[in-house]
Amino acid sequence: MTEYPLTKFHFVVSWGGSRIGFTEVSGLEAETEVIEYREGSSSEYSKIKMPGMQKYANITLKRGTFLGDNDFFEWWKTTRILGKPERRDLIISLLNEEHAPVMNWKVKNAFPTKVQATDLKADGSEVAIETLELAHEGIEMEAIA
Repeated sequence: MTEYPLTKFHFVVSWGGSRIGFTEVSGLEAETEVIEYREGSSSEYSKIKMPGMQKYANITLKRGTFLGDNDFFEWWKTTRILGKPERRDLIISLLNEEHAPVMNWKVKNAFPTKVQATDLKADGSEVAIETLELAHEGIEMEAIA
């Protein structure tokens, strides 16, 4: 059987035991900062490079706006309490044809930094989309065989 790359359109986000559908998830990236160092007695006229601190991009979640659903805004309001935002662990799963996870991204201690309501347009016919941006303290990728 021929192996094909995974498709990216079938996924789910879970937090606090709830599975939530989104139209888009972006920002699943991690980076290692580089430290450059050279000691004064080195015979080399260049710096050495070492791995430094880990850095994670904010994650952006987008979904359709539903009547009576204020979850994004209510979660964002918890950040107003100085030093006490509600943090949540998330699992973002890429699913196969049987709706089973084939890859997970585990996000640690996420909290909202930005919430954006849909733009409004009198001559538009698109779905109203709301956006939530999350800061977090780490992401791990897990491939499921």
